[in-house]
Amino acid sequence: MLLEGKKGIIFGALDERSIAWRVALKAKEAGASFTLTNAPVALRMGGINELAEICNTSVIPADATKVEDLENLFTQSMEQLGGKIDFVLHSIGMSPNVRKKRGYTDLKYEWLEKTLDVSAVSFHKVIQTAYKMEAINDWGSVLGLSYIAAQKVFPDYGDMADAKSLLESIARSFGYHYGVRNKVRINTISQSPTITTAGSGVKGFDVFFDYAEKMSPLGNADGDSCADYCVFMFSDMSRMITMQNLYNDGGFSSMGMNPALVADKLAENT
Repeated sequence: MLLEGKKGIIFGALDERSIAWRVALKAKEAGASFTLTNAPVALRMGGINELAEICNTSVIPADATKVEDLENLFTQSMEQLGGKIDFVLHSIGMSPNVRKKRGYTDLKYEWLEKTLDVSAVSFHKVIQTAYKMEAINDWGSVLGLSYIAAQKVFPDYGDMADAKSLLESIARSFGYHYGVRNKVRINTISQSPTITTAGSGVKGFDVFFDYAEKMSPLGNADGDSCADYCVFMFSDMSRMITMQNLYNDGGFSSMGMNPALVADKLAENT
């Protein structure tokens, strides 16, 4: 019961393939109480109300790019949960350029602005809103989900790579300010390619998923593994970890080349 007595807000659960969905289930098992939220348009697409019923909680619609929605979200969450928040999961990402298959050298800039606002600036808005409202308890934990494309080039990931880089920078910068004032820790988790509704929409996802599986000594980390990591990061056991980008990727980020891939290629050529 790592999270017994902890209160939180989980952004981004769409369907049972969503990492945020898995985090909600794991957090509930660990003893936490929380509210669920997503943008109104996403609420119409997914099954978040089913998840809320399973977790015995409520869904509070909020567009994370709108400060007034976030203020209402924190106010309602504190009222329903009976106090300040202990943890927040930001699991939000969207790129019109990627969805509409605009390559990185041919971005539509108004779509890029949307990508950055939804996928990264919203992280700052969530944290700043909580900071100004004093909505998070001392030693609380805020997590954003990232991807290794923030550090290395994955061409088909497009402008989402820029968004993830910004997301990680926000975690470091706000991690300092929130840490000094309230000991609130802010981190990002860089997850393996994971079969989710959003991830599967990236061009060449299946090929890269298989590549990462073979490259990683432990194989790809699945959604449940990421959820376990999130629960640990929400708990008091991680109380001295902040301003970090943490890899949950089976070792992929530390690999140069796996001999198994060479052997597979040689086998194809014989």
